Amino acid sequence: MTLADFQRWYQLRYHRTSSAFIRGALILSDLLGVMLSFGAGFFWVNLYDMGIINFKSFVTYWPYLPVFILIFQLSNLYPGVSLAPAEELRHIFIASLMAHGGIILSRYIEDQEFDAISVAFIISFVFSTFILLFCRSMMHTMLRKTTLGGIPAVIYGGGSLGRSIVDRLLQSKRLGYVPVLILDDGHEEENCYRHIPIIHDTRIGPEIVRRFNIKMAIVAMSELDQKALRKLLNYSVAAFRYNVLIPDFFNITNIWMSIRDFDGILGFVTSNRLKMPWNWAIKRFMDIGIVIIGGMLLLPLFLVIALLIKINSPGPVLYGHTRLGLQGVPFKAYKFRSMVMDADQRLQALLASNVKMQEEWEASHKLKHDPRVTGIGKFLRRTSLDEFPQLINILKGEMSLVGPRPVVQDEVKKYGEDFDRIFSVKPGLSGLWQVSGRSDTDYAERVAFDTYYLQSWSVWLDLWVLYKTLGAVIRGKGAY
Repeated sequence: MTLADFQRWYQLRYHRTSSAFIRGALILSDLLGVMLSFGAGFFWVNLYDMGIINFKSFVTYWPYLPVFILIFQLSNLYPGVSLAPAEELRHIFIASLMAHGGIILSRYIEDQEFDAISVAFIISFVFSTFILLFCRSMMHTMLRKTTLGGIPAVIYGGGSLGRSIVDRLLQSKRLGYVPVLILDDGHEEENCYRHIPIIHDTRIGPEIVRRFNIKMAIVAMSELDQKALRKLLNYSVAAFRYNVLIPDFFNITNIWMSIRDFDGILGFVTSNRLKMPWNWAIKRFMDIGIVIIGGMLLLPLFLVIALLIKINSPGPVLYGHTRLGLQGVPFKAYKFRSMVMDADQRLQALLASNVKMQEEWEASHKLKHDPRVTGIGKFLRRTSLDEFPQLINILKGEMSLVGPRPVVQDEVKKYGEDFDRIFSVKPGLSGLWQVSGRSDTDYAERVAFDTYYLQSWSVWLDLWVLYKTLGAVIRGKGAY
């Protein structure tokens, strides 16, 4: 493709190159989120004592909104492109804490008392993090459905690494960049990849900037030697206002990676946070706290489910299946029974008589249309409610809320040499691969998700996975 061809293609699709629109959209979603948080706080205080404050009076506190937006700006939440979800959650929490704390402190200084309105703002803070995250997620979804939801970016590299970057940018609604052009000196037989034009000349970066005012370049050319890469960066990539160099580090996926200077030589610093005893304690404390509170709230639902299982088919309510957990140690993972009593025998007969089902079972140890599942079991599996008795395993210390999925002995060979590393932590009720694709992912993707989780663990990542788990349960995506 020539530059003239690209110009015609580009001008039909894109009319802006800055992040101003995304910034404005996120500000609007944050304003809505803050007001919803205020409303939630005042509602719960009003529910306790209708005589203290008027529920509608929270609207009069709109003058505080600019304070939130200013603090969010200082917390690098605007435009928030390419911000890892766990990092975004951390920024939102800290910024909301500072803003709500400032409001409560200023009211106390002014009135010299801690009143019901201050309590309402404390409750507002408790709700605010996930309300703001939800509003931002909805805004990202709406933006992504239009041509307004991304900032144009030029990708240097038409090889496997460059194409992986294009794939991720096209698939993600949160990264904020849209690939509009691939520059590459090889693969001359191809003029496009996934409808993105390819121009086989990496020297035209300055001309691209001059003609189209594109501000972002992403360099994914791991095949270049040091001299060629330096020349590319100095004479082509440098024309862009912003640029990112993607190293070919497929085995290092740590969002908390930092840079250290070793007397002029840059080094990437990482740490395995889940090997630190303090972090293990924090994770365990969070598991127990959430399970106890959530278990009490969900107990009536669990009793109803138990009754429906008894009515639907004979047999026990709970089913204990042997799984491998921390360090490969076997344990009984509990589930609400979703199958008939002689499920194991029926499975062997089914696989022996059906080659396609045997291949499906070998690939994922699941069957999408499993005839052994009961009527209520189909509902429990689709909503993942069958997994909730594993809260017992969490209290016993055999599992965690978030972690790699517990596996059966036959699955160990699927993980190969990655098994010992991945199961150096407790398995989880939920995990990255479940909320990212769940049963639709293969074992290679599971390993990739679990590796990312191990190398990037934080409290914020666990909270984000739990937040995404709620959405996955509601949609029933990939669950069977």
